[in-house]
Amino acid sequence: MKATLELPLPHLSKGRFASVSALTDDDLYACLGVRIAFTDRMGGVSAGPFESLNLGAHVNDDVTCVERNRAIVAEAFRVAPERMIVPLQVHGTHIVVADGEKAADVERARTAANAGADALVVEATNVAALLCFADCVPVIIVSPSGRFAVAHAGWRGAVHGIAAKTASLLARLDERDGFGSTAALMNAYLGPHICAECFETGDEVRARFLEKFGEACTPDERHVDLACALRTDLKRVGVVRVADAGQCTVCGNERYFSHRAQNGVAGRHGAFAYRQR
Repeated sequence: MKATLELPLPHLSKGRFASVSALTDDDLYACLGVRIAFTDRMGGVSAGPFESLNLGAHVNDDVTCVERNRAIVAEAFRVAPERMIVPLQVHGTHIVVADGEKAADVERARTAANAGADALVVEATNVAALLCFADCVPVIIVSPSGRFAVAHAGWRGAVHGIAAKTASLLARLDERDGFGSTAALMNAYLGPHICAECFETGDEVRARFLEKFGEACTPDERHVDLACALRTDLKRVGVVRVADAGQCTVCGNERYFSHRAQNGVAGRHGAFAYRQR
């Protein structure tokens, strides 16, 4: 695996890939060949509360629509559907590593991810990761080694350190392969998620964030700032280059799915990453 020792500073801008609109980092792609994307809810075939690009298979949408929507994403980013891994997310901190390009390697990683995982680390080229969201924070981390990870950080995952654990695993794999210490050189991206003003919690949840991440991440007696918590978590393991989409899924429910804004009946947009070379 060839390493690019210096990545461009992370940033997110709007892009369009066939019918799919997404936030992406074109400079990262030009430098490293890693395409990251945070999709919205436009460009698919689902209807009703799942309109239209619902990527979640567990929300009672028509399964044929979900399959078509995932195929639309695969086609838009020029990846074969059988090379895309979509984990069963369980609000935990289990990480699956996809470490080979052969069909058997991809299938082995898919089987492990389907058993329950909230982060996927990809070492191989031509293997895509897709995780699904509707208020929780999508996290993508890219190493200058070419490895990348996509993680699902709801409040449980955030408070249990899913972002830091994923970044630390990337760093250990890099060090094992002779790339040295890479954490400070990684790019991290936080996709659209529920903002602090909309994320009202109970006393117990707020207390857990206050204890682990400090007052800056608990702006008042009723709210929690998930992005602040994740930045703090990542900084503790040396990841300081973080770009935040700065878009709230509740306030922007017309563009993004929101479990809270839609009273628990909502589709799922995606966080996607893929290395093409």
